[in-house]
Amino acid sequence: MPASAEPFVAGLVLAAGGSRRLGEPKQLLRYGSLTLLDHVLGTARACEFDQLVVAIGGGSERLRAEVDLSGATVVENPEYGSGCSSSIAAGLGVVDPRAGALVLMLGDQPGVTAATVRALIAGRGEGARMAVCRYDDGRGHPLAFGREMFGDLGELHGDKAVWKLMDRLGDEVVEVGVPGPIPRDVDTREDYEAVLAAAGLPA
Repeated sequence: MPASAEPFVAGLVLAAGGSRRLGEPKQLLRYGSLTLLDHVLGTARACEFDQLVVAIGGGSERLRAEVDLSGATVVENPEYGSGCSSSIAAGLGVVDPRAGALVLMLGDQPGVTAATVRALIAGRGEGARMAVCRYDDGRGHPLAFGREMFGDLGELHGDKAVWKLMDRLGDEVVEVGVPGPIPRDVDTREDYEAVLAAAGLPA
């Protein structure tokens, strides 16, 4: 039987933030009948990644107790306070060696849909080193990387380093069109109220 031509795709959900500006674990905020992180993980599972990795850090004991992490490889990032790059590095440490591509998702961005992720993976194609969603108002997550970029990702430092990496790649970055505005992530109470309103959910 011939080997499948489909690449092995790993998904990495970044959910290790310490929620300093919010004052409580944003991963556990209510989003309808679920927590914010449960909703994002549900979206990630619907993407049918070959491997799903979740990086946690701040409030990890509560997350393990209150969030359904089944089906995911969970990695704890003790350096989460140094920025999301440390969570990417931690996640890469457990990514299956068969993975030919990695999709980064934010654990506090519930407006991203499985359809968007699937479009991103398809739009990256077979050879692109990096792909980004191009929304109506600019570039945004999720992001996808070819295996040849894993080493560069593992060496990043700080919160915005992935965007600097994107700048370095220049025209090599594939933009995948996604209708609508960039889905908001949750850093403040105002952000939280805005994502609930966008989803038609009660505050």
